[in-house]
Amino acid sequence: MTAPVPGWLNDLAANAPDHPVPPSLRPPAGRGRPAAVLLLFGESPEGPDILLIQRSARGRNHAGQPAFPGGGVDPDDGGPVGAALREAEEETGLDPRGVHVAGTLPEMYIWRSDNRVTPVLGWWHTPCAVHAASPDEVEAVARVPIAELVDPRNRLRLRFPGGHAAGPAFRVRGMLVWGFTAGVLADVLAVTGFQRPWDDERIEDVPPDVLRLARR
Repeated sequence: MTAPVPGWLNDLAANAPDHPVPPSLRPPAGRGRPAAVLLLFGESPEGPDILLIQRSARGRNHAGQPAFPGGGVDPDDGGPVGAALREAEEETGLDPRGVHVAGTLPEMYIWRSDNRVTPVLGWWHTPCAVHAASPDEVEAVARVPIAELVDPRNRLRLRFPGGHAAGPAFRVRGMLVWGFTAGVLADVLAVTGFQRPWDDERIEDVPPDVLRLARR
């Protein structure tokens, strides 16, 4: 069964050139490796959803973190769109033929891995079964309903030691989504009109196990 691209996703793609990039994520001149992630939206019995992965705790970068499928751009990819689709196929078993690429968001920089990341906006018009297709890199795969992400009970901010500003986070499907992924999700939910009022004064310290993996 195929599903048409919803208007909110077309609008997000059309307005992508004006999508704000926080100062902390703006790519520095002459630095960073090209990379891409796939923001793959679909329609489920619970309404619109998005595909997330839980990275393996054995990974070299962003170990144990929930994330969008994605990775570095290879020479044969032809750019960030090809890279995002290839990585998603390798990590989750996704069939790229079931995905319509609506557009891309502006490039963003992740200093910890020194990557210049292009978020690719995809619509899953013909869904397929997905799983942790690369166990060394991915522990789990989940289709997370937008309704769960915007539920005020699932939203919070995380505070790191040393006085770092608290960043957005989500608790969904047994995952604590934070960092780059949570920041992109928070921005997208806001500009698409899905966001619901929530207590942004709900601030928690980063759990020790999350902090340990983040510092590896």
